[in-house]
Amino acid sequence: MITSNDPLFSVENKICIVTGGMGQLGAQFSKALWERGARVAVWGRHVPQEKIEKIYTKEQYTSDRLKFYTVDITSKESLNKALDEMEQAWGGAPDVLVNNAGIDTQPSAPPEVSGPFENFPEEVFREVVDVNLVGTFLACQAVGARMVKANKGGSIINIGSIYGMVSPIQDIYAYKKEQTSVPFIKPVAYSAAKSGIYNLTRYLATYWGKQDIRVNTLTPAGVWRDTQDATFQGNFCARMPMGRMSQEDEYNGAIIFLASKASSFMTGSNLIIDGGWTAW
Repeated sequence: MITSNDPLFSVENKICIVTGGMGQLGAQFSKALWERGARVAVWGRHVPQEKIEKIYTKEQYTSDRLKFYTVDITSKESLNKALDEMEQAWGGAPDVLVNNAGIDTQPSAPPEVSGPFENFPEEVFREVVDVNLVGTFLACQAVGARMVKANKGGSIINIGSIYGMVSPIQDIYAYKKEQTSVPFIKPVAYSAAKSGIYNLTRYLATYWGKQDIRVNTLTPAGVWRDTQDATFQGNFCARMPMGRMSQEDEYNGAIIFLASKASSFMTGSNLIIDGGWTAW
């Protein structure tokens, strides 16, 4: 366990929830909190044991400070069931919620999903907004209610996106036309859903401010994966002031900061860590 002599950044013994905790960033957030002594509930739509053992170390997944829950964040019943089980296991309400769960349309998507805006399927738009925005709303509602009842404050961290702040640069994806003769258009749904996160954050920050429940947004940029197309990576990095994509662990410091007393007077804010993407 990583320890610190500085209580300002301590998350030790805090009860934390990370939605989408089986994903690339969610796993990083969960591990970073756990390594610093927090009790972490990993929420995921699918949490099979074989995947748990692939993502987390044995020391982590057998620890009494790391628990896994199958949760559908678009279902109030599912959210409250997990919260009831957590409170029974750890004897208290959550201190920290990291709303990380989300879905996006990848360049590998079929043409009917990744084609022109004029033809974008309504059902896909609704699904993406339902998970990314409505799911975040429901998680804030369910967890925030427990924080209010416990009367001990808390920190809610909503994960945004550069594509919620600015429009996608479609030229980055133009290589798909050369490969498949079908242009990939980065769809509207993810941007529309993520943009809603910012005002949800501001609304809740003012609504719960006097109860010491802080609500902030963390905005990351593109994260490097070894499965990404090399042309896409080159196009993306050429647009990035720092000349590279982020590494998956480069947001952990921000999560610890926002979860701890180090950000005690920060609410309703957007912490942008994007390699300079939105600085152009």
